[in-house]
Amino acid sequence: MTQPSAFSDRRVVLLVAIFCCFLWGSAVPALKLGYGLLAIAPSDTPSLLLFAGVRFTLAGALLLAYAALTGKPVGLTPRTLGEVSLLGLVSTAGQYLFYYVGLAHSTGVKVSITTSSSTFFSVILAHWLYANDKLTGRRLLGCLLGFAGVVVVNLSGVGLDFGFTLLGEGFILIAALLFSAAGIYGKRVSGHLDVTVMTGWQLGLGGLMLTLAGLATGGHLGAFGLEAVLLLVYLAALSAAAFALWAMLLKHNPVGSVAIFNCLIPVFGVTLSGLVLGESFLEWKNLAALALVSLGIWLATAVRGSVGGRPSP
Repeated sequence: MTQPSAFSDRRVVLLVAIFCCFLWGSAVPALKLGYGLLAIAPSDTPSLLLFAGVRFTLAGALLLAYAALTGKPVGLTPRTLGEVSLLGLVSTAGQYLFYYVGLAHSTGVKVSITTSSSTFFSVILAHWLYANDKLTGRRLLGCLLGFAGVVVVNLSGVGLDFGFTLLGEGFILIAALLFSAAGIYGKRVSGHLDVTVMTGWQLGLGGLMLTLAGLATGGHLGAFGLEAVLLLVYLAALSAAAFALWAMLLKHNPVGSVAIFNCLIPVFGVTLSGLVLGESFLEWKNLAALALVSLGIWLATAVRGSVGGRPSP
């Protein structure tokens, strides 16, 4: 049985989840900058996989180094090696392989909207797997409002294209499903393996798989100048922090009360892209999206037993 933790406190969950989504949202402009610095074309999937592989391998190394420095054993038994290898294959290598291929065959708007389906996958899977994580009408309404916020933040003057292809939106859906399934599986593994160690090995092994896949398919990166190195370190650090903290939240809370926060990532991504890249973001739709997502989060989490097993105020 999981021991009480600060990560099951509702206020801590709120702050940590928002911080994780902010970090993941900041990766959007950071990746765009990185593609330019390393001369990677958006359609060059092998090089994108290689870039992702180097990033996640470094992220895993950072987490394992931190775990070792803080006195945590980083060695693995045959059982835990198999578990973290599966996590790395599904959550890191598999998810990002499908994501990058899907991204190359779809639009940014449709990718942002389709990716948010991970919230629904997480809530539905948790409903069937955990007795204390059932799908209620209020939680479902919260998820729908969060999804509506993601749709609004991606609206354009020409509306939305609802076309669907297997290599495009289909692969993005598969990536979202893998992210959700890996989160639930990681929740189980974290019951007997330290979260930092688990996440470090997951990212490291998954990153190595992506690196090998990128190299095997002809991926290459441009020259690493100081700016590119610093950007890569930032991307690795944000991945290490966000994935480790997210895994900690999932360990100590029902999956459904955490998954809803994923809807904040596109909102942060749009806002930070505007600030960093000079893209337009001071628009009514962004404020409306934030309002919808915030209301959805409140509905999905502010219910009896939704966080830490305690009633909300």
